[in-house]
Amino acid sequence: MVSLLQVLVNACYTVMQLLTGAIGVYQIVLSLFGVWHRKRVLRFAPQKRFAVIIPAHDEQRVIGPLIDSLQGQDYPRDLYDIYVVADNCTDHTAEVARRHGAVVYERYHETKRAKGYAIEWMLEQLWRSGKAYDAVVMFDADNLVAPDFLRIMNDYLCEGHRVIQGYLGVKNPFDTWVSVSMAISYWYSNRMWQNARQNLGLSCSLGGTGLCIDMALLKELGWGATGLTEDLEFGVRCVERGIYPVWAHDAKVYDEKPTGLWASVRQRLRWMQGHFHCARTHMWPLILAGLRERNLAKLDAGIYLFQPMRFLILFLTSLMMVLQVATPHTFINDMTRLLPTEFWVVVNVLLYLQLPLALLLERVNWRAYFGLFILPFFLWTWGPVVLQAYFTRTNRTWVHTVHKRAIRLDELRSR
Repeated sequence: MVSLLQVLVNACYTVMQLLTGAIGVYQIVLSLFGVWHRKRVLRFAPQKRFAVIIPAHDEQRVIGPLIDSLQGQDYPRDLYDIYVVADNCTDHTAEVARRHGAVVYERYHETKRAKGYAIEWMLEQLWRSGKAYDAVVMFDADNLVAPDFLRIMNDYLCEGHRVIQGYLGVKNPFDTWVSVSMAISYWYSNRMWQNARQNLGLSCSLGGTGLCIDMALLKELGWGATGLTEDLEFGVRCVERGIYPVWAHDAKVYDEKPTGLWASVRQRLRWMQGHFHCARTHMWPLILAGLRERNLAKLDAGIYLFQPMRFLILFLTSLMMVLQVATPHTFINDMTRLLPTEFWVVVNVLLYLQLPLALLLERVNWRAYFGLFILPFFLWTWGPVVLQAYFTRTNRTWVHTVHKRAIRLDELRSR
């Protein structure tokens, strides 16, 4: 006699298999288009004027090397200004930034303390000043920026693109097993996710730094992105209006990643809480609009918003498969009839093989390949992170990630 519990569990698991399996196959197919990339040949002379905005909260250790890398851009110095928002700082961020040549605005607010609020406030200051800029470029305070970054952004703007996302590199990949795991995830995402969608003419996802936005578009839409994932919020609003952010694979920005597991968990928890919050508002409208308009770019953006839930489903399904193997004679064994174990093995093998392929295509340091052996342990930590983020998705409290590594751009090149 089949119990009601068995029917319900099998029904839930069937839905989970269908969703997870479909998205897994979808990602494998789309990733194939990330293999090809040809270095961009610049066609336009420098002409666009940039306002470079750096929101910073207690970043005195890392803000100097970033500003120096911006001062050294292969771009006319009179065509860009560097603005640092010293946001509720309790250290010497403002003094260090001024010493390195940035224009510093100090901001204090008791409640509006997230990065998105600092950006919104700084944009208001720029608009009130009356200074004319063609575009805004945003960086995090711990970044380093390649010398040709603004030249490449100038080229995309001259072609008519309005939102451009630069390549997200890692400046401390080999500090610990956590940082190398994060780096591998980023190398994979840059090549097999972002570059693939660029080759297909789809929207890329915004990464929160290395982001260039047409000033007229900002004035038209307003910033309005003040959640835990302000980049995702703004990008989704653009896609809903038929404005598709493009991926600039050769415009590189290097970011510092946490070296400890707990710091990484806190950072990823904040990302996932913001992701769930944004998905609740925009996921289904984008998916339905994509189906109704037969617009793959909108459909793909909606599927991307589903990703946190996909992480959770992958975690739960893998747990159920472990239970199936451990208890082969219970009703759990019946749950894999729809999609057999062999299907999951093939999907997971193909997804994992894309990781060393991405490292090879990106020509990363040989040490990164050793990180592939410990990466599965890091990926497993996503399950609890996403599960907690789902149940705390209404949390809007921004938590600062402490940055410690004052690496300079010339040191990065020599590694």
